[in-house]
Amino acid sequence: MPEAYIVEAVRTAGGRRGGRLAGWHPADLAAETLDAIVARSGIDPAAVEDVIMGCVSQGGEQGFQIGRGAVLASTLPTSVPAVTIDRQCGSSQQAIQFAAQAVMSGTQDVVIASGVESMTRVPMGSTGMLFAQAGLGKAKSPRQEERFPGIQFSQFMGAEMIADKWGFSRADCDAFALESHRRAAAATERGDFSQEIVGVEIETPEGMVCHDRDEGIRFDATMDSIGSVKLLKEGGVISAANASQICDGASAVLVVSARALKEHGLTPLARIHNLTVTGGDPVVMLEEPLFATDKALKRAGMRIDDIDLYEVNEAFAPVPLAWLKHVGGDHAKLNVNGGAIALGHPLGASGTKLMATLVHALHQRGGRYGLQTMCEGGGIANVTIVERL
Repeated sequence: MPEAYIVEAVRTAGGRRGGRLAGWHPADLAAETLDAIVARSGIDPAAVEDVIMGCVSQGGEQGFQIGRGAVLASTLPTSVPAVTIDRQCGSSQQAIQFAAQAVMSGTQDVVIASGVESMTRVPMGSTGMLFAQAGLGKAKSPRQEERFPGIQFSQFMGAEMIADKWGFSRADCDAFALESHRRAAAATERGDFSQEIVGVEIETPEGMVCHDRDEGIRFDATMDSIGSVKLLKEGGVISAANASQICDGASAVLVVSARALKEHGLTPLARIHNLTVTGGDPVVMLEEPLFATDKALKRAGMRIDDIDLYEVNEAFAPVPLAWLKHVGGDHAKLNVNGGAIALGHPLGASGTKLMATLVHALHQRGGRYGLQTMCEGGGIANVTIVERL
């Protein structure tokens, strides 16, 4: 079977809600990463056969097929098509997998997988709330209610269920959050993000500056400061401090065939080794990465010890903690440069964002195999295994 290769992977630095990226239209922000992918790889823009863009809140400025809008805001020719997809938090990880499938099937040779989310300008859940406020129906259908009577699908409640099931305390979650900030701060100070971040210009009272540093990292975080944040549920373990940060951002990954490598003189960063997506319990919801990883490793003929680095999205601290406990992984290999608790979780952009971090970290640390997974609304999970080249 033909193989799929990652040639380039980039992201913007995260912007906090109402922060440095708040002035960027999401189509323009996504266009910055598309342009950077083309420029850094050196490929002819006209050679791009498709752009697959993940985005969760597809309304307002992220409506009107934001993938195509980003192409039209970029330097790519108008002949480049695009599509926007929603697999909730895994949207742009699924974009990578769709791009790889297109290449591996021989259908296409050069595809950009990408994602964008401006959670400042298009708040999470805002599209559904507008319909509800207008009295235009409910998210949960009558047949869903019949199958899951009286059950509210909630990621927050799913995180609390995971913490209870796997025995994680508030202190466990806060300690994990602190480590996320410390690792992200250290990676920033070392310059580990420099190869993956695309700097974007922003206007400040002091003039135009380049935003190239993740805005959400708390360099002075302590257990006391994290522990002082109010719990979201009385008697629970989840707070805003041990959950992912609302974030603005965009990211992109260039996926090509072996034929494209030769034809365009490209140098691959990694080979895509395994693609897996599974569905599970929609109530606990966020636990599915554990079981999806089991399936991915089995299909790849690998064990967790074969994996050098893992990126497990930090939607809520209990998720990567439970994943680590279930698979028997090494905490030292998990989210080595911090995760969404410190760096932010720009929903539809997180999949390609995490892949950018994973691929570059494998090169920096000399690892061979990397595994990426994340929990997704509705009880779904993607797992992607890559091999550094």
